[in-house]
Amino acid sequence: MSSFFLKEWAAPVAVAAAGLLLGACNSQGTTAHQSGGTIPADSTAAHVPAPANSPLTIVAEFPDPQVTGVVAAPGGKVFAISPRWDYNPTVPVGLVGPKNTLTPYPDAGWCMWNDSVRNEPQKHWISPQAGYLDKQGMLWIIDPAAPGLKYTVPGGPKLVKTDPKTNKVLQTILFPESVAPRSSYLNDVRIDLQNNYAYLTDSGTGALVVVDLKTTKARQLLAKQPSTLPDKGFITKAQGHALYDPQGKPGAFKADGIALSTDNQYLYYRALSSHSLYRIKTAALRNPALSTAQLTAQVEKLPDAPACDGMELDSKNNLYLTGFENGEILRRTPDGKIETVVKEARLEWPDTFSWDPDGNNIYFTTSAIHKTPHWNKGVGQPREPFRIYKMALAK
Repeated sequence: MSSFFLKEWAAPVAVAAAGLLLGACNSQGTTAHQSGGTIPADSTAAHVPAPANSPLTIVAEFPDPQVTGVVAAPGGKVFAISPRWDYNPTVPVGLVGPKNTLTPYPDAGWCMWNDSVRNEPQKHWISPQAGYLDKQGMLWIIDPAAPGLKYTVPGGPKLVKTDPKTNKVLQTILFPESVAPRSSYLNDVRIDLQNNYAYLTDSGTGALVVVDLKTTKARQLLAKQPSTLPDKGFITKAQGHALYDPQGKPGAFKADGIALSTDNQYLYYRALSSHSLYRIKTAALRNPALSTAQLTAQVEKLPDAPACDGMELDSKNNLYLTGFENGEILRRTPDGKIETVVKEARLEWPDTFSWDPDGNNIYFTTSAIHKTPHWNKGVGQPREPFRIYKMALAK
């Protein structure tokens, strides 16, 4: 979450602050080909061949909408998550089926967001961003509820626990404005069942959010601290393309990627527009007695690493990075060495990771953010389809 967001991104889709974005989903599988903005019709034409020795397998690909989040679940199930940005996805959360089809998850009602359901934002995907599979096989989905990357819909920001075996919603945790302000954008989530906590990044504010899953009480932490903000003077680039908005201002994206160590002891996190990498003990995040100064003192700055959108750790504490700067998947070893796992021209903004339940394969999305109209003077650039890839990794 793969991606990130800043309220300065004025997406081409005009969305009122109240979130009355017209769109619904039906119960049939669909590829959700509803385009928006000024993206040219031929912009999804595949034009980059796969290398003969590529370790990547395409799980699914879609002309639109952007797929930022992916979750691999038991039974070979793969879920795709699409926020309402430049497009109005028919299936914002869907189970991937044969021939790039998507079945609404957990059902058609949850995928609907229009005037008819405006009074129940807690029961619908408004603009879901990412998901995470916990150790018990439950699928958690974060909905920042900020369609068009504008302001949040009141009552809409939520973390939803679902059971992918039964397609049932088990728990919905709503975030008050004191934790998720109108300018917030809850971006990515990790679930710690050992301590019954969730940890999230807020890309709108530049902050972390922690949630006690027993009490559902949430707290916003490290807001607008150096570790949750972009590096000063950083120019965000992807495959040689620097991101400047229509006013000529460089894209500056705040707290985004996070990764939880296998033993739940450390949370790794960073701003997207940054080479700085940080970690903090989760015990400190869970301790409400710490003052802001005391908590900030617990932040550990690690050696710099290439900019990335998504992060994930394996059982050996290798940190995987979706390196959007050069279209690659990177691995940072525990001693800080950076290794290239795969680098291909067709990896247009690798975004969010998901391990499969056995930990044998890692999945990730490509969201081609640098090819969208906002960063190209209003004209979307030719690009690959938005894809979900998987790759086997040696243990």
